[in-house]
Amino acid sequence: MEFNNWPLSNHKITINLKLLNKALSNFFLKPLFYRNIVIINLSEILDKVLLIIMTKWHGFGRCKTRLAKDIGRSNSAKLQSLMTNHTVSVAKSLQKINLIDISLAISGLGEKNCRRWSKELGIKNFNLQGKGCLGEKMKRQILLNKKFCTQNKIKNIIFIGTDLPDLCHLDLLRTIKELKQNDLILGPSNDGGYWLIGLSAKIISKHLNLPFINISWSKENVLQKTIDNFNLTNMKYKFLSKKIDIDSIIDIESRTLSI
Repeated sequence: MEFNNWPLSNHKITINLKLLNKALSNFFLKPLFYRNIVIINLSEILDKVLLIIMTKWHGFGRCKTRLAKDIGRSNSAKLQSLMTNHTVSVAKSLQKINLIDISLAISGLGEKNCRRWSKELGIKNFNLQGKGCLGEKMKRQILLNKKFCTQNKIKNIIFIGTDLPDLCHLDLLRTIKELKQNDLILGPSNDGGYWLIGLSAKIISKHLNLPFINISWSKENVLQKTIDNFNLTNMKYKFLSKKIDIDSIIDIESRTLSI
């Protein structure tokens, strides 16, 4: 099984992304006057957010271990790299028009190598994920980025992973839009968890523990437990469409059937 061009080259969403990227590239060649008008209008409509990308170094035998049992360690590492690059590419397209800032949360590397990899990806802001469960790691990223958010007048934060070959610009745009009227945005995944979580300033400042407590992160009820944590509050939440996280050969097969 070869993954040189998988999973993106033959997917209809990728075609749309390429067209949009081309349109954006042509647009940015226009005179500065017109570019500034568009950016100002978007800024008036949507609040800028911090997008934290939770990612892992695609080392041989050090990532996608469940998938590696079926497709081999080399292919699983290649796939991890492809999906990470795709996620960063989608994010950077919105960073260009000043709708998001990006922070990488990296595991599998030391600080020096993290800095080198972040530079290769074209992302300035990064932090190590550190120890603990996923909830502890996400909460840590919020605290580590607190000063950055204050300095850049950013109130809302979005988390995504890098297991989503179907991620597109519209997923992030819709999340940013929905955060204007909701406190919590969740993108359900096929495994009972979520592929995205968006947090409003209200949650970050007053209820930071709620999205991350009393959850067994390896279980199939992560999404439901997250919702349960908010049931006693008057905060509003909204769901995005369900997506398939690529963690196993079954996920690949399910995704292929859905195309």
